[in-house]
Amino acid sequence: MQHETSSRTGTRTRGTGTIEPIPVPAAVTDPSSLGFAACEGGVCAAAGIRAVGIHAGFRAEATRKDLALVAADESCACAATFTKNRFCAAPVQVSRPRAASGRAQAIILNSGNANAATGDQGVACARASARIVAQELGCSEDDVLVASTGVIGVPLPMGPYETGVPAAAAALEHSPSAAHDAARAVMTTDTVPKEVSLAGPVACGPGGTDVTVHVGGFVKGSGMIQPDMATMLCVLSTDAPLTAAAAQAALSAAVGQTFNRVTVDSDTSTNDSCFLLATGAAGGGPIEVGSRGYDAVAGAIRCACENLARKIAADGEGATRLVTVDVVGAASEADADAVARSIANSPLVKTAIFGRDANWGRVAGAAGKCGVEFDQHDVDIDFLGIPVLRAGLPLPVDEAEMLRRFEAPEVSIVVSLGMGTAHARIWTCDLTHDYVTINGDYRT
Repeated sequence: MQHETSSRTGTRTRGTGTIEPIPVPAAVTDPSSLGFAACEGGVCAAAGIRAVGIHAGFRAEATRKDLALVAADESCACAATFTKNRFCAAPVQVSRPRAASGRAQAIILNSGNANAATGDQGVACARASARIVAQELGCSEDDVLVASTGVIGVPLPMGPYETGVPAAAAALEHSPSAAHDAARAVMTTDTVPKEVSLAGPVACGPGGTDVTVHVGGFVKGSGMIQPDMATMLCVLSTDAPLTAAAAQAALSAAVGQTFNRVTVDSDTSTNDSCFLLATGAAGGGPIEVGSRGYDAVAGAIRCACENLARKIAADGEGATRLVTVDVVGAASEADADAVARSIANSPLVKTAIFGRDANWGRVAGAAGKCGVEFDQHDVDIDFLGIPVLRAGLPLPVDEAEMLRRFEAPEVSIVVSLGMGTAHARIWTCDLTHDYVTINGDYRT
C-alpha cells in the first residue's frame, strides 16, 4: 500500500496504490483462543446449577412462559451489576444490597411487568417473592435475588408468585432444556431466546493441574437498549471456584466491554440487572484476582458476555442488520467511545443502513457532532469493509459492490480519528419501520 503518514498517529492520506481497510482489534467471541469451546447447557452448563421456566400468570397468554428460576445447589459466590438509571425498579432496589454481600443461591425473574414506579408496594412485593423462593428452596431470604421486566407503572400481583414459585421449584432441573425454558421466560419483545455456554481447561487443580470449567448463561433484551446497562436481564453461571471478589471483578470488566457497549435506541432502562453465580463445583482451589486460572475464567466470562451482547443488538426491535462500529486512533478510550456511540445512535446512520445506503456522510456527521476534538483532514472511514474516506476526502466507491455486501447479516463501520491509539467498539442495529410499530403498540 502506498500512502503518507500525517503528523497525527495512525492517519493516512490518499496515495496512488491500493488502499487497504483500517485495521481494528479482533473480536473475542471465539472462545478457542482461550482454550474454551462452545458446549450445550446454557445457564445449566455449570455444575451445581438448576433452572426452570414456566407460565405463572404474569401474562395473559397461557402458552407464554413468564417466570424463570435459576438456583445453585447451595449458597455460592455471586456478582452483579445494575442499571445506573435513577428511576430504578423495585427489584433493583432489593437485589443491589443483597448482591453486595457476594453470596447468593437463587434468582427469580418474571416478564410482563417491570415492577417499576410502584413505590413501597413494589419493594414489598419484590421482597415477598424472594421470601417465597427461600421457603421453597430452604435457603436464606437474603440469598435470593429478584428481577423483573415488562410494563412500567403497573402494580405487580403476588398471585402468580404464590402459585408459580412452588411449581417452579418442584420442576428445577440441571438440563439444557430447563436452561432454554428459563431463557424463554424472560423474553419481552425479543424474537428469539439468547443463550451461551462454554467449557475449557483452567489451571486451578492440585499442583496447577487443569480442571474443566463451564461458563453459561442467558440474556433478554431487544429494545429500550443503551448501556448503563440496557433493558436487559442476564443470568450467568460458572462452576469455577471464583471468590466473590474475583467474580465481581471478572463480571464488571466483562460488562464494561460488552453489555455497556450495546445500543439499540439510546434509552436506558429502570430494570437492568446482570447476575453471575459461581458454584465452585468444578473443583480446584479458590481463584482470586491475579491468581493462576483467573485470566482464563475472566476471559471466558468476557467471551460469553460479548456473545450475548451481539445477540441483543442483532435482535434489536425490528432490526434486519447487526451493526458493529469501531473507532480507532482516538486520543482516549472515552473519546473513542463518545464518537462510536454517536454514530451507533444516529437515526440517520441507522435508517441509511436499513435502506441499504452506504451513506458515509452521515457517519462523518455523527462523528463530528459529539464534541470530541479531531481534525477532519486526518479522518479515515471504512463502510462494509470498503475504504470510503481517507484524510478527510472521499474515495471512488463501487455502489454495486456495496449493495452486494449489504446482503450480509452484519454491517461494519470503522472510523480512524488520527489523534492517538485508543479504540472503542459499539454494537447496534438498523432502524426500521417495525421499530416504530413495536414501540407504538407496546401497551396496546
